[in-house]
Amino acid sequence: MNGDVGQARAAGRAVHDEEPQAMAPEDGALLGLDEVGAGPGRGKGRQNPLDKAETNGIPIAETLPVARVVLDLQPAHLDQPYDYLVPATMSDDAQPGVRIKARFGRQDVAGYVVARQETSDHDGRLVPLRRVVSGERVLTPQVLGLCRAVADRYAGTLADVLRLALPPRHARVEKEAVVESVTVVESVTAVEPVETPATTPRQQPSAWSPYRGGEAYLRRIRAGEAPRAVWSALPGVGTDPGTQGDADANVDTDAGTEADTEARGAGTPHWAAAVAQAVRSCVAGGRGALVVVPDARDAARVTAALEGAGFRADDVVRLLADDGPAPRYRAFLRALRGTARVVVGTRAAMFAPVADLGLVVLWGDGEETLAEPHAPYPHARDVLALRAERETAAFLLGSPGRTVQAQALLASGWARELAAPRDVLRARAPRVRALTSVELARDGAAAAARLPSTAWRAAREALERGPVLVQVPRSGYLPVMACSRCRVAARCGHCHGPLGLPHADGAPQCTWCGRLAGGWRCEECGWTGLRSVRVGSARTAEELGRAFTGVPVRLSSASAPGGVLDAVPAAPALVVATPGAEPVAEGGYAIALLLDAAVMTGGTGLAAGTEALHRWLAAASLVRPGPQGQVLLVGDGAPGPTQALVRWDPAGFAQRELDERAELHLPPAVRVAAVTGDRVAVDAVVGRVGLREDPGTGSGVLGPVEVDPESSGRGPGARGPASGSRGGVQALDLPVRTVLRVPLAQGDELARRLRASLAVRSARREGGTVRVQLDPKEML
Repeated sequence: MNGDVGQARAAGRAVHDEEPQAMAPEDGALLGLDEVGAGPGRGKGRQNPLDKAETNGIPIAETLPVARVVLDLQPAHLDQPYDYLVPATMSDDAQPGVRIKARFGRQDVAGYVVARQETSDHDGRLVPLRRVVSGERVLTPQVLGLCRAVADRYAGTLADVLRLALPPRHARVEKEAVVESVTVVESVTAVEPVETPATTPRQQPSAWSPYRGGEAYLRRIRAGEAPRAVWSALPGVGTDPGTQGDADANVDTDAGTEADTEARGAGTPHWAAAVAQAVRSCVAGGRGALVVVPDARDAARVTAALEGAGFRADDVVRLLADDGPAPRYRAFLRALRGTARVVVGTRAAMFAPVADLGLVVLWGDGEETLAEPHAPYPHARDVLALRAERETAAFLLGSPGRTVQAQALLASGWARELAAPRDVLRARAPRVRALTSVELARDGAAAAARLPSTAWRAAREALERGPVLVQVPRSGYLPVMACSRCRVAARCGHCHGPLGLPHADGAPQCTWCGRLAGGWRCEECGWTGLRSVRVGSARTAEELGRAFTGVPVRLSSASAPGGVLDAVPAAPALVVATPGAEPVAEGGYAIALLLDAAVMTGGTGLAAGTEALHRWLAAASLVRPGPQGQVLLVGDGAPGPTQALVRWDPAGFAQRELDERAELHLPPAVRVAAVTGDRVAVDAVVGRVGLREDPGTGSGVLGPVEVDPESSGRGPGARGPASGSRGGVQALDLPVRTVLRVPLAQGDELARRLRASLAVRSARREGGTVRVQLDPKEML
């Protein structure tokens, strides 16, 4: 925990030719280290902390008088632990893991005690801690080590990661937790221990029997081992593939156990039941489990599946950021105190303090919500992989699709694949058909319709048997519009953002600044008419309501009046949903229409194909199996993901994508860092890294290139100060992005150099804005 002290104290000059030179230390006052309990000294030997102490008459603790703390400091060059004296009155409370306040410079700064020791190797004076904020030891050694590893991997600071890992304190909840803890202790001493779900599970067929190695994976978890697996989950709602016999059987059959019948009635997806059984095996072995999912709906499904597997409400804690400060902190303390052995939550739960962690589960790693939007921008997949290694826990990464990053874990041998044989998959998956322009050529002009006659007839027939799911790529009414004469995209006259129509009787509105554009006129041809370019979910629901008279239409999206629906009944209805907002239908959908395939695959990003396939498979997994269910993909999507959907082969598509990226030296075959911000600041940070060009391995610097201010983190329409003039015309300083890439073996060295460069930048107080992101979703 001493950190890279030379790096933290480095500032001033750093000479870089072909190789980065050591950074020369400067005066401590420049770095804000004057008159504080500063970090460890270098080469001075361990000192008696009372020799150079300023206590102002305050008695100091007789045993372990030095507290090593980490402080909530933003500058990168201050990212190191510091030593402070422990007043005698705080000696009992100032234990490792508690929150404290300490004097740093001229202000009191929040922090955490990470160790108590007899001596200090700091060669300056030490000052006492100001106060102990709470005696609750919220920062465990395991979480502290994980946060340090995440900060090092992503070139961030420990303070930034701790903000993500630990929820804000809630004093009233801490008092409640103390009372609850005392009650639990008294009850345990008074009565016999209650049997855990691991010893009294409900008897139900195993959800893992259809997978090659599935049962062996559970046995290894129960035995205390740490197997790692990437899991391709079978589709299905409320059914157990372990009982699957006749491929033509409807999912609404009454076969199965009582627990399976209850799951069917509740509409529990198969993947949630399988996760619950894996967690049960882990708890049966005497260890805790952590399950991270994309959103609160998935967390509720996993919790329901755990209850169906025999867990009591007190055995499981839900850790969700949307629950608010008090419920979130209450859930955090329950996990910290060990009153719940299983934690289920969204992205922030990846740092949850689970005692004796034996299994980490991540579902749906292709979802955007699992990527942290705050510095240092870690992804839950990478954090949980680090945590599984550090705590020797089993690792399970499941998804309806397969990301290239997950495929890279398999290709490297770090994890093994859990997948069902093709014959089992064919029995469980619905029939998939791609309605491309070639397929619909015989329909003539009707083939160009957004909902071709073939899809219309299939939906009409399916409504006689149950609900119909309609997936639409975009939410809203008309999110993108263009000039009706020249077809040029309609832009806002103020910020140049795209115009959209929020509802049928509304006026065109900028989707960036929100200004109305009632008097809009095309800049190219002067025309005032507008036409739709992209149709949103609300307009689609309106059109389907006219086409299918008398049929209920339900809308599920974040912008819908009713929000995102969790479940719908088995009655016939049209359910229009955006990707990720598809509700579970009781017994499964009779058919799914995946509209606007070209829009889903039309992006220019590296992950456009795998993301589209992930969205399609997630919706198709909610459809009834075999001939009872059908999936129709409407539109001319990219051939790769379209064919992968028809074959239901996300693994093969991900492997082809990985092979292509390895050949082109693109992530995840290489380690990439994107440095975005003002041009001068970006050039300074990148220049200090001293990265060599090596075309053979893909190492080198790409850019700088100008980027959209919105993607640079400066907001829509943001502009920098004037940077000069060209021909008498003043030019704006647009943000730029420079991409650094190195082989995977040099990824840690790249992160270390970037971290050192950022430390120099903060010590020198260089101007401009810079954002450093390792392993970004997109390179440019």
